[in-house]
Order: sequence, then C-alpha cells, then structure tokens
Amino acid sequence: MNQNKTKKTGNISLMKRFLPYFKKYWVVLALDLLCAALTTLCELVFPLIVRFITDKGMNDLQSLTVQMVISVGGFYLILRIIDTLANYFMAYTGHIMGAKIETDMRRDLFSHLQKLSYSYYDNTKIGQIMARVTSDLFDVTEFAHHCPEEFFIAAIKIVAAFVILGQFNLWLTIIIFAMLPFMLIFAMLFNKKMRRAFKKQRDQLGELNAQVEDSLLGVRVVKSFANEEIEEEKFRQGNDGFLGIKKTAYRYMAGFQSSTRIFDGVMYIAVVVAGALFMIYRQITAADLMAYLLYVTTLLTSIRRIVEFTEQFQRGMTGIERFSEIMDAPIEIKDSPDAVELTQVKGEIRFDEVSFRYSDDHSEVLSKINLHVKSGENIALVGPSGGGKTTLCSLIPRFYEVTAGRILLDGQDIRGIKLHSLRSKIGVVQQEVYLFSGSIYDNIEYGKPGASRQEIIEAAKQAGAHEFIMQLCDGYDTYVGERGVKLSGGQKQRISIARVFLKNPPVLILDEATSALDNESERIVQKSLEKLAKGRTTFTIAHRLTTIRNANTILVLTENGIAEQGSHQQLMDKRGIYYSLYSMYSDRIDQNK
Repeated sequence: MNQNKTKKTGNISLMKRFLPYFKKYWVVLALDLLCAALTTLCELVFPLIVRFITDKGMNDLQSLTVQMVISVGGFYLILRIIDTLANYFMAYTGHIMGAKIETDMRRDLFSHLQKLSYSYYDNTKIGQIMARVTSDLFDVTEFAHHCPEEFFIAAIKIVAAFVILGQFNLWLTIIIFAMLPFMLIFAMLFNKKMRRAFKKQRDQLGELNAQVEDSLLGVRVVKSFANEEIEEEKFRQGNDGFLGIKKTAYRYMAGFQSSTRIFDGVMYIAVVVAGALFMIYRQITAADLMAYLLYVTTLLTSIRRIVEFTEQFQRGMTGIERFSEIMDAPIEIKDSPDAVELTQVKGEIRFDEVSFRYSDDHSEVLSKINLHVKSGENIALVGPSGGGKTTLCSLIPRFYEVTAGRILLDGQDIRGIKLHSLRSKIGVVQQEVYLFSGSIYDNIEYGKPGASRQEIIEAAKQAGAHEFIMQLCDGYDTYVGERGVKLSGGQKQRISIARVFLKNPPVLILDEATSALDNESERIVQKSLEKLAKGRTTFTIAHRLTTIRNANTILVLTENGIAEQGSHQQLMDKRGIYYSLYSMYSDRIDQNK
C-alpha cells in the first residue's frame, strides 16, 4: 500500500470510528464498567478502614473492641468476594466482548476488501492487507476491553481520592494533584512519539509479511536460480529494519515510563514532607497521613496501570488507524441505486466511444473504441503487448470502470446492471489459472456453488478433464495443493474450464488461455475451449494466432485503438499489421519444426 498517500488521523476521529462497534455490546460494556467500579470500591474503602482503626487505636483504644475489629474485617472480606467475582466477569466476559468486536471489524474489513476494484489491488501488497486483517485487529481486542475499563477506573480513583483526601486536608490534596497536569503533559509528548513509532512498526511488519509471501510463493524460481542467499539478504534487511523501528518505539516507551516513575517519587516525597509539616502544625492527624499515603499509593498504582496500558493503547489506536485506512478506500465500482437484475441474456455487446485510463496513469490505454458484437459471435483480439486487449475485456464485467463512453449488454448500459447479476453471466478463462487450496471437486464447484456431483462430473467431461481426474489417487477428492501446485498447467487449465462450463455463462472471455501450455496440452485445452465457446458470445485474446483463424471477427488492437478489423482471410488479403503478425508467427512455427 502506498503509505505516502495515507493521511494521519487524530485519536478523536479514530475513536468516533471505533465507538459504533460497542453499540451492540452496550449491556456487556455497562456491566463491565459496573464491575470495574466494584473492584475500585475495595481499593478506596481499604485506606478508610486503616484510618478508622489507626485513629481508634491512637486516640480511643478502649472503644476498639474485638467485635468491632471482626465486623470491620468481615465487611472488608465481603467486599473482597465482590471484588473477586467482579474481576472474573471483567477478565472473562470483557475479553469475549473485545474478541467479538475484533470479529465484527474483521468481518467488515474483509467485506469491504471484496468490494474494492482491481485498481486497489494493482497498487496494494497482499502482505500489507494480511497484516491489517490479522495482527492489527488482534491488538484491537485488548484495546476494546481494557480502554474503557482502565480509564473508567482511573477516573473513579482520581475523583474519589480528591474528594476524600480534600476532607482530610485540602491544601495537601491540592499540592499532590497539582503535579498531575505536569505528568499528563509529559505523557502526551511521549504518546505522540510512541504513536508514530508503532505506526511505522506496523507498516514495516506489513512490508515484511509481503516480502516473505513473495519469496515463499516464488520459492521454485528462487531455487531454480540458486538465489537463496539473495532472498535471505533481502529478508535480513527488512527484519533489521523492523528491529530498528522497534528499538525506537521502546526507547520512547522507556522514556515515558521513566518520567512517570520520577513523578511517582516526587509525589511520595511531597506527601511525606508536606504531611509531616502539616502534622507539626497540627493541620493533620497521624491517621489521616496514613490514609493519605495509602490513597497516594492507590492513585499511583492506577496511574502506573495507565502507563503500562499506554503501549497497548497506542497499538490499539494504530490498529484502528490502519483498519480505517482500508475502510476509507473508496469502492470505485458499485451498484447504482436503480440497478436492475439481468434475466434473459442474448449476449449482444456494444462499445460506444469507450475510453479508459488507469487511475494512477495520465495516458489513455483505450481511446474512443467503437465495437458491435452480435449475440453468439466469436471475437478475437490480437496485437502487440500494451495495446489494451486484456483491459478491453476487463471492462465488460466491470473489473475496471470506463473513463468515458459506455458499454451496452443487450442494449443496456452495464453500469445500470447489478454487479453480481452482470458477472454471473460472464465467464472468464485466464492464462494464469488460480486454483484454491482444496480438492478438485471444490474448485470446479466454485463455478456454481451448491451444484450436484453429477453436474460437476458432467462439466469436467465437457472440459476434457474427467479422464485425468479419475486417474488420480483420490479422483475428484484429490487435494490440489496451494494454487494447484500438484497439477500440471494443462490439468489446471482444464479444471478452470470445467468451472466455467458449470457456470454456463452466455458471455465468455478467453484471456490467452493456452499461451503457457505445451503443444499436447494446448491441443486438448483448445478442443475444450472450442466446445465451451459454442453458442456463446466469446472474446478471445490470442497469443497463438493459429487458434483464432475461425473467429467471426478479428480485431487488431494497438496503442492507437482498433487498427484493423475483419475475418482471417480479409485481414490476410489486406496485408497489413495482422498479415505481418501471422506471417511472423507461422515462420516461427516452421523454424521450430
């Protein structure tokens, strides 16, 4: 992902983005905060109990009876039992709430990723996306649970401590609390630095994931060129870079914690020195000073917990920020409000003054293309690389949106058709076949989820795949490996063709479907493709020109648009660009023989 285009988002904006996820769990959150208040009650009551017993022991020992001590102890024991139950609820149910929020965010994130166009993935590393879907949102779980809890507890302790201590000695209370703003200023300074460092850390982790993914998916190329050391060096540089960023983050975190410890010491010294002076002038009793020390300890313990939580807080905010960056990526291609479902599709396609350029490129790939394809016609596209053949075909299912002009399907602008309905009527067979990790059966069924086994077998037979599938050890249940690594190129291509046979679309796009195959595999696959194209409106992007001689119309597409158009014989008689391309290809075949 292009990090340079990422805008920095403030904590308030991120929290506004995050808070709606609490809405459906507001009851659990309310109970969690209630339990947080109950656990805080125990800590606030204990100094008062100590003060009460100390005061009685020093000033009125005779009134301090065994029954009173046992009653006070029993009361505090009950509070501790309540504290234990409340803490259990917070630790268990609170964490589950955080996990559910993480699940909801991951669901929304994945759903949004499914809606993003090809353009987004053209400019985004999959490793970066994976980091945001997994590790980033894991940090949000702890954040979602602890953030409201920790700040709520700290707020109760600070307010309650100020009210209670103010009744003992207002001036000593003001002296202690006057230090908190300075501690807050230091915290904010270090927080900004930690936030930036954690953001860089997450970005670098995404880059590291992308690098590992790239290296492992290309492991066969790495080994074939004996470049393991190069890959190790690339990984070492990325890994060391990640370590350097973590060092910076931990330096800021250490400075933050150290400054807080200094303020801890200053506050203790202030209580002891100022408290002793007030005792000398009889402005405070020994029992009150004892309570002061306990409350300051409670207060500082709470502040230390906030300090310890700060790292988690910043990680959580970074996770929310990176989540928001993807969620804010615009859905460029979506259904219009009045989009309709397709019913009977004949397959007539018209390009009307169609132009296209990629969002990050100023030069047009296609310019004012006009083309009329009748239902059931077979259109072949040939021409030099970069002429826009694949791009033109990608505009039909709206993988990209036209920059100008319009594309009509059976006389209707495709932008007025629901995306799912449009794409369900178009089948695509690509040069680079993608098979999902699973069985052959699962991969064919992908063309029509829920299809019967008989339908899947029939589709495989039509694609010329049934015979080789039955020769495999587990037949249709054979595991194909990641990206179909256990199958040959021809086998994978026939499975992809079977997938389209099962889908049975009226419009077909064949994107150099045989260019990467050997001659024998090409012959088998070409037969399957001819059978598949029969009766369908077909666009064939051809690399091997002998495979498109029988096309109804051949388009020669160059950087200047459609340079030539006609049947094979018409274009050969014209002796133009197509004639040169075909002659060059024929000569190459003769030489290979």
